[in-house]
Amino acid sequence: MSRRLADKTALITGSSRGIGRATALAFAKEGAALIGVHYTANPEAAEATVRDVEALGVKAVAVRADLRQGKDAADSLWAQFSEAAQSHTGAAALDILVNNAGIAPALPLKDTSEAAFDEVMTINYKAPFFLIQAVADHLRNNGRIINISTGFTRIAAPTHPAYAASKGALETLTLALAPEFATRGITVNAVMPGVTETDMNAAWLASPDVRAGAEALSVFSRVGTAADVADVIAFLASNDARWTTGQIIDATGGARI
Repeated sequence: MSRRLADKTALITGSSRGIGRATALAFAKEGAALIGVHYTANPEAAEATVRDVEALGVKAVAVRADLRQGKDAADSLWAQFSEAAQSHTGAAALDILVNNAGIAPALPLKDTSEAAFDEVMTINYKAPFFLIQAVADHLRNNGRIINISTGFTRIAAPTHPAYAASKGALETLTLALAPEFATRGITVNAVMPGVTETDMNAAWLASPDVRAGAEALSVFSRVGTAADVADVIAFLASNDARWTTGQIIDATGGARI
């Protein structure tokens, strides 16, 4: 264990499953002090992640917030985690925020209702925006903000226009905030995953033809794993990435290059 994140506190949204869960485990392997495991509707999965993190010798706490509630959810999430941080570390402070939670409905333009559009934009962009706002004054110097985007901001996705647009907004926010946080040595970056083996993608990847098409996107001729992306996130969270900010890091496995 390299312990690149020794004594760091981290809050990861959407970390009961998928890339978020893999990131929590990657942070634990790097020796983080406390990890907030955010979930919305699956407490069993969140508690399983907490147990697996703690089996690695790192304290974790499950925190629930429905990000469809936007700013209210962001404020509640920070309030819960800050209380846990105060209790477990003696300070209501944060070192690493990972905005990972998101939804990706396959809705082409003609089938996207206003309600569906609002839900995607609220969960994928509005909630992260206001969570960053909520934690801003509590981030320690040399902290990290890492936003999880999508390869659909680089590769046209007519089946997911609202989703792609929400992540494009998150990438623009990443760039806009980097100079503001730089005064305290805090980096702000985004990670762009490609097709990844997660619960969210399991149903459509179950089709052999679809999987073959997804594998063909990458120069490595395979679908990515959650750990592939989590290791990139862990690098950005560490001091090794102290000179990288305002960037969108491509973790698509070289999709369509």
